[in-house]
Amino acid sequence: MSDLINYASCGLLWLGLLTKAPGLMRRPRNPFLLTLAAVLALSSLCFLLGAPGTVGFVNDVSGVPNLAAPLTYGTVTASGAASLALVMRWRGGPGTSRAIRRWTLGYAVVLAAIAVLFALGDATVERRTDFDTYYATTPYIAEMIVLYLGAHLTAVVVTAYRSLSWARRLRGSLRAGLVLMGTGNLVGSGYGGAKLAAVGARWCGRDWAVLGTTFPGACAALGAVITVVGIVVPLVAPFLAVRARCWRAYARLGPLERTLTGLLTRECLRVPRPWWPSATRWLTWRQSSIYNGLHFLGRYLDGGLYRQTYADRLLTGGDAHQAEAAAWATAIAAATRALSEERADEVAPLTGRPDLPALLRISDALAEGTGDRALAVACEGAAP
Repeated sequence: MSDLINYASCGLLWLGLLTKAPGLMRRPRNPFLLTLAAVLALSSLCFLLGAPGTVGFVNDVSGVPNLAAPLTYGTVTASGAASLALVMRWRGGPGTSRAIRRWTLGYAVVLAAIAVLFALGDATVERRTDFDTYYATTPYIAEMIVLYLGAHLTAVVVTAYRSLSWARRLRGSLRAGLVLMGTGNLVGSGYGGAKLAAVGARWCGRDWAVLGTTFPGACAALGAVITVVGIVVPLVAPFLAVRARCWRAYARLGPLERTLTGLLTRECLRVPRPWWPSATRWLTWRQSSIYNGLHFLGRYLDGGLYRQTYADRLLTGGDAHQAEAAAWATAIAAATRALSEERADEVAPLTGRPDLPALLRISDALAEGTGDRALAVACEGAAP
């Protein structure tokens, strides 16, 4: 796999890690966040150390031919183990910590064995891209290659199985994230499977270069991207859902704010709009402006008109919330119209302050013209 693809994949994973850095700084002892950071960091190191340019740099600086190989293999093995621990930590349940400790201990033994086998073997000819197939028949080095590939393949297959089997019991963003994570690990298993096939072919006297170099790299890169997306989806989806609800509420309050626009402008009641288009801040800004307008209108909001409209809507089959929204819309429309025509008189004031859900229903009623229709009916009923 080329340096460009390796470094791009590494950068993507580091970007995912940076998005979790604030949470990790706030909760440095959180086991889930620590495991998540380990997955992203180790996966990024796999691509960084596996790039041909980095392989040459590590070998040249260390003076040990092919030292980059056990470093890369150890990182790949640790990354697979961390992904498995993440799924186990994500699901939780009794015995989770004990199971994670057993897996961690087992993979620590594998990492130590990789180092020992490399030290015992003879790998004096530098191979930057085809180390596995070139040394597939070399004593100790061959065992090291099979060991790391088997450990990696075991981790990703178990992770994929656990992710997909758990996903069947869930719904929403967590299910989507687990499906993506399981799929990413299945795709990533092509890395170990293809390399094992290439090594087996080398034992049989054949050279399957594509399976040993090009195909595994593509599987690793694609699998890492899908896995990272799967990890991020359940973490980001709730945040995005809250922002989407805020934007929808902001848009729904538009008719109510536009009804009060003349009053807000004339009386300088509108608070300054936040310069940054934040959903929560803009919603708060619009809601505050509306409350300022309603507070000013307080002594002109006709309580009698409100009660009449409320009762009429209940008689026509509307529920209490719809009747309340229509009554508020009618009283607000009457007060703003009277003020704009400079004929407003103080009336029996309407007390109370609607909360945000009530404001949304009032704004919907104004958007549908409910307030104007009710006001017209009330005026016709009051005509001699």
